[in-house]
Amino acid sequence: MVDAVNNTAAAGQSGTNTGSQRLAESFDTFLVLLTTQMKNQDPLSPMDSNQFTQQIVQMTGVEQQLLTNQLLQQLVGAAGDGVADAVSLIGKEVRAATDEATLNGGEAEWVFRLDRAAQDVKVEVLDQNGSIVHVRALSDLEGGEHAFNWNGKNVLGAQLADGGRYTLRVTATDTSGATVGHVTFIEGLVSAVEQVDGQTYVTVGGSRALWQTISSIGLPATETAGGANSNTSNTEADDETPAQAA
Repeated sequence: MVDAVNNTAAAGQSGTNTGSQRLAESFDTFLVLLTTQMKNQDPLSPMDSNQFTQQIVQMTGVEQQLLTNQLLQQLVGAAGDGVADAVSLIGKEVRAATDEATLNGGEAEWVFRLDRAAQDVKVEVLDQNGSIVHVRALSDLEGGEHAFNWNGKNVLGAQLADGGRYTLRVTATDTSGATVGHVTFIEGLVSAVEQVDGQTYVTVGGSRALWQTISSIGLPATETAGGANSNTSNTEADDETPAQAA
């Protein structure tokens, strides 16, 4: 279905581009003929201005129709890029595979899933410039999911402003020092859908994520259910390491 929409949009775009080119060529020719005719008209019997005014109006109408077609093709293209599907997620509880979250209400939340048990885990929060604003050292974590909550304070204890986008960087190793793989998610209700530079984004719990990264969808929970491990919650500021801040 999406391929059919995209093919239709591509065919329509090609037709509109051809029509616009022909209109531009015709308009240029019309202006040349009109100018020549006005230069060589009989002074005693001048041209009827209403005639060429009507022709200009007709050409303007054709141009407006072509512009309308272009807008319709953009809407069709947007549907093919996932906007229609993403809109259906509004009001749903989703999980998106991304390590970026927005500081909202003085906190940001992630969930990371370890492929297996890890002896040492370093969790860092980075700002948009790549500077470390929070560090946490964890140990002896089981494989599976772990919630990570950050209170929005940097390594100096200053509260950062809401609205900033932050990245969670997890480095985990096992007892032999080998790297333990992981995946990071954000969870929450979808409240908005937008398209930026041809990409469709959904707002998940105040954070923006590509709609293609949505890995699970569900109805909003009426009660908070226990699930992810809570041993990584942001409860101690002593784990922060100012010396590692960029």
